Order: sequence, then structure tokens, then C-alpha cells
Amino acid sequence: MSEPNILRISTFSEKGEGGNPAGVLIGAALPDVTEMQKIAAHVGYSETVFAAPTEDGWRVRYFSPESEVPFCGHATIALGAALALTKGPGIFPLILNNTSITVEGRSTGGLLTAALQSPPTHSRAATPELVADVMALFGYSHNDLDPAIAPARIHGGADHIVLPLRSREALAAMTYDLDAGRKLMLREGLVTILLAYAETPRLFHTRNPFASGGVYEDPATGAATAAFAGYLRDIAWPHGGSIEIIQGEDMGMRSRLHADIGPTPGSSIRVSGEARLMD
Repeated sequence: MSEPNILRISTFSEKGEGGNPAGVLIGAALPDVTEMQKIAAHVGYSETVFAAPTEDGWRVRYFSPESEVPFCGHATIALGAALALTKGPGIFPLILNNTSITVEGRSTGGLLTAALQSPPTHSRAATPELVADVMALFGYSHNDLDPAIAPARIHGGADHIVLPLRSREALAAMTYDLDAGRKLMLREGLVTILLAYAETPRLFHTRNPFASGGVYEDPATGAATAAFAGYLRDIAWPHGGSIEIIQGEDMGMRSRLHADIGPTPGSSIRVSGEARLMD
């Protein structure tokens, strides 16, 4: 297929390297759903974001190679960077399918940065049956789990489950069957599964399987980071107002995400990071 003018931007990069690539298509109007799905499959990244101007901001939709997703953090950061490049720096209102958010894009001295304000967050305990199914998917046992943070269903614009792990070694050993992961996530209404290891109370290492979208693993996941930060606030974790996330190391695509956590339960999380144009 002929490709429209798509920007390719890697987000949550660190010092100009790594990050998670996203496609960005900004047009006068959104293509129809079938066309957006075809474009996302052709681009082949975990998400491509589509944006068109409205009177109140930008109408935005996100597509993985296999499906539409309600919210994607790294593609939102990519969009913020793209808007900063094409429209100048600023804070841009975004109208999603189910909510409205903002993204701020900046370009300073050749450095692209962006920060999103997530949709509201909430969390609830995961059922023992779901936890057992997720552990079985990855071959983990209860001895692999971090006793300080309980597994939970978390939300920050999309639904995830977080499985906190006791060791960095357990995180590095992650493996699973893509088809089995897809079936589990679609059955449970989960966009991704977040595996997390706490190096310190404010520094986490994560991995993020995205089988529901046909992607084995994402190297940087802003939506899951926002949901996780909201969960840490819900359980009164000693986050000190912000956390850092290192993701993608085990894929050779090290990424860094920063999340600012306000005191109000359920409120938006600010997730920020660098971005870089790809060749």
C-alpha cells in the first residue's frame, strides 16, 4: 500500500538511544477505521496514533497492528513531540474515544521532550484466579512475587494487571506463549500485563507484554506506567511524589519514563520523557 506522511518517533528514549517507536499521522481528518487499521498494520509498530484538528483541540485514535486501543502513552508522547515540531511548543488538548487529556511538547536545543496528563486512574485487587493464570502464563510461582506490593488490576486510560516481582532476575527471565497471552488478555479485558521489580521505592524496572495487540513486548509503556503510578498512590507506597521506570533493557531498547504522582486519589498522572525522530 502507498504510505501517507507518517512520522516515526521513538519515545521515552534515553540520551538519544532506545525508546519505543510509534507511528504518527497528523491530517486534516481521520481516515476511516478500516484504513487506520491497515496503516497501523503496515507501519508495524506496537501503536500508530492518528490525529486531526477540531475546534477544541485534536481528535486522536490509537491502533496496534491488530486492534484499536483506548489509550497509548508512548504514542501520545510521540504525538506531543510531532506537534511541537510542526506547530511549535505548547500544551495540546486531545480528545480520545472515552475521555480528554493533554500532552505538552517541547523542542529545545535539538532535544525533543513531551509530557502527558493521563486519564483518571483507579485500581482494585486482582482475583486469586487471575493471579494464578498470569503466573502460569509466565511460569512464575508465589516465591517470585514481591510480598510488599500485591498484584492488582490497574487503570489509567486502559486496563492492565500488574504482577510485582521479588527480583530483577525473575523479571529478566520473562517468557511466555504469545497466543496464550492474547487469549488471557482478551478474556480479561486487559490491554497489557505489567511485570515490575522495585530496585528502590522510587526506581522500578518493568516489562510489558502486549499480546492483546499482537506484540510480544513493549520497550516503553506510558499508559501502564500511569496506571501503576496511580496504584502506588492508592496503596500509600512511599513514592515521594514521583517514580522513575526503566523498561526495555532486556530487549536491548533501554527506555526511561518519569511519572509525577499528585496527592489526590484517582487524579491524573503526569508521564514524561524524551523523544527522538527515527530515520
